[in-house]
Amino acid sequence: MNLLLTDRPLAVSLPEGWEMADLSQKTIAPCLGCFGCWTKTPGRCVLRDDAVDIYPRIAKSSRVLYVSAVVYGGYDVPMKTMLERAIPVQKPFIRLLDGETHHVQRAVTRKQADIVAYGADTEEERDLFRRLVQRNAKNMSFADVRIHFTTPDGVEKTVEEVLSK
Repeated sequence: MNLLLTDRPLAVSLPEGWEMADLSQKTIAPCLGCFGCWTKTPGRCVLRDDAVDIYPRIAKSSRVLYVSAVVYGGYDVPMKTMLERAIPVQKPFIRLLDGETHHVQRAVTRKQADIVAYGADTEEERDLFRRLVQRNAKNMSFADVRIHFTTPDGVEKTVEEVLSK
């Protein structure tokens, strides 16, 4: 399974084996930080909204393609909210990975990740975003990650190019 997770509607053709989740059309509440997904309902968020359908698909995907505006060097609100709500795919236990502490994953597939990032106007903002993505890659079971910077008008063309590879 492959998942395209986008912060805006896209008119692109999905190759066979790909699914798309348009976060701009979903109801996804912010994480409460209650840790209920670790203590009350292990592996499941206590909030019942569209996120509970999406984070298991992220975990099972062998390829992910995230489309997000870059805001102050980070993901925009819809993408950041969804990624924070994906914490149930992690266990509350800590492991050492490359000399750093990281959460143990719950049956998360190692994945190839592509990030189509638009709206990063300066090299400084792009560098900050690159560092964020590299840090997140360890927590999100990315075997490899590639960032494709583009303009807001170039998003669909860039997505089509990534999907064709």
